[in-house]
Amino acid sequence: MEKFDLTVIGSGPGGYIGAIRAAQLGMKVAIIERDKPGGVCLNWGCIPSKSILKCAEVYEYFKHSSEYGITHKGLSYDFSKVIDKSRGASAKLTKGVEYLLNKNEITLFNGIGKIITNGKVGVTGENDQVEVDTERILIATGSVPVTLPGLEVDGKLVMTSDEAIFHPEVPPSVVVIGGGYIGAEFAYVYNSFGSKVTIVEMMDHLLPGADRDVARELEKAFKKSGMTIMTGTKYKNINKKRKIVDVILEDIKNGSESTVSASMVLVAVGRRPVANDAPTSLSFYKKTGDIGLSDARVELDERGFIKTDGSYMTTSSNIYAIGDVIGPPLLAHKASEEGVAAVEMMSGLKSKVHYGNIPGCVYCQPEIAMLGMTEEEVKEKGYEYSVGKFPFKAAGKAVGTGETDGFVKIISDKKTGEILGSHIIGHGATELIAEVAVGRTLETTPYEIAVTSHAHPTLSEAVMEAALAAMGRARNI
Repeated sequence: MEKFDLTVIGSGPGGYIGAIRAAQLGMKVAIIERDKPGGVCLNWGCIPSKSILKCAEVYEYFKHSSEYGITHKGLSYDFSKVIDKSRGASAKLTKGVEYLLNKNEITLFNGIGKIITNGKVGVTGENDQVEVDTERILIATGSVPVTLPGLEVDGKLVMTSDEAIFHPEVPPSVVVIGGGYIGAEFAYVYNSFGSKVTIVEMMDHLLPGADRDVARELEKAFKKSGMTIMTGTKYKNINKKRKIVDVILEDIKNGSESTVSASMVLVAVGRRPVANDAPTSLSFYKKTGDIGLSDARVELDERGFIKTDGSYMTTSSNIYAIGDVIGPPLLAHKASEEGVAAVEMMSGLKSKVHYGNIPGCVYCQPEIAMLGMTEEEVKEKGYEYSVGKFPFKAAGKAVGTGETDGFVKIISDKKTGEILGSHIIGHGATELIAEVAVGRTLETTPYEIAVTSHAHPTLSEAVMEAALAAMGRARNI
């Protein structure tokens, strides 16, 4: 068999983008994928979930259409069609990835990859087995949901995001265990379509790791929409009945117990790397097994993530790793950046991922976007800082469109003007954060954003106004 310069295991946003960049740099590239090209993001993560979230947003608009002077009769939905729409979006993008691999003359092997040596990878397909000779190996196998003891997934009463993304029915009631990104998004969807939603979070606020102001604003919005939020509360056990689950909870401060009954439990407590055997209830994960790290002397850290150096090389020469499998933040765009950097360094180019400038986004409504340090982190590091905060209720476009929840927050260093962090909650937040990200890349201060003319009326004016506020020059608040 022909020999490749690089063989990539996994075709998610890290794997396929890294493979394309390697091909652009003149490498002969192979990519191994156990399922469909695109990985978790395109097939059962980022893309289908955003399609479902958009459907929930549209349904919310219709429920409140009288506020816009529009009335209707007989509003209803077919959630199976919502799921069908999301599968269509995934299928379209999967075909797009296949096209890109062909365009860049990348050889795709369908099957489960296992490292034999640092120069050979075995591929087990449905009907055959092959061995791929390669100069280098890039591991981009991603992550899978974490579950908790007693919360074994059955696909009916207990699910993770992997099962929920395909589930064609809205549960009458649901307990979401975990108030992070994934939990918040699914809670929004189910609440929008009429579920009685309870979110259980161990920390004292939703979105652990997010800026406290943003977390409080989201909690306020979720409560207003009818959700029950139980922070400072941990899961203890469940009792399954025929169609109902009793979820036993414990208040962390006083130890008191309570029980919440629901027709479904969604476990959203995090993800773990597919580094060795990391099965879930999905059939293709059950077939994954060991990808050969131990035999290849690729070491893991205490959390199970693959250890890498500054060039993304593992503890075994010529074997590299990127994306979720090497550690947080577990984000598709972070994996893509690492894939590009890894292959560029393999080619002798200088390349670097600026981790402090990778935004995190939550796509419920109101949307959330965060970049850089939170105000709590800035305080801990001892900065003398300024905070500029501008509410959307003072922005003309937001008032005109009725999307007035939330704010833009910019934190800057008083001495240097460096933008230390920005945190946005509100409609369009995930798009607005890019302006601040570009600014940080260019080492912009609030001044440059503030003196840049922003079209009126637009939501982006809120970013400009927050920059002005950080300078003590707020005009519209």
